[in-house]
Amino acid sequence: MAENENDQSKFLRGFLIGGILGVLAGILFAPKPGKELRADLKLKGGEVFDEAKHLYSEGRVKANAILEDARRHAEELKKEASRHLAEARQKAKEILRREEEKAAEISELAKEAKKEGKETMEAGI
Repeated sequence: MAENENDQSKFLRGFLIGGILGVLAGILFAPKPGKELRADLKLKGGEVFDEAKHLYSEGRVKANAILEDARRHAEELKKEASRHLAEARQKAKEILRREEEKAAEISELAKEAKKEGKETMEAGI
């Protein structure tokens, strides 16, 4: 395993050294003089920088649009959840009211049954 890592590090070192030598050879054997080459590099660097700024601006605009859409969607979900909660509360109140009415009816029936039972007992005595 150590031998495999050693081979990989040798390959990586050779690859980096070869890359650096290739860049140096390209600069030394370039058909343009140093001033022209530096001017071209500066021009290309400026173009790359401008393109990066443009991509950043586009990305920012798209990100802001996505965030705004997400905010709007979250607000809609919040309103819908509030509406559902209000409906559930209303239904619970209706159920509670009906159950209270039933309890009152049962209580009234129990009072009447008690009264009838008392009257029946008194009549029997």
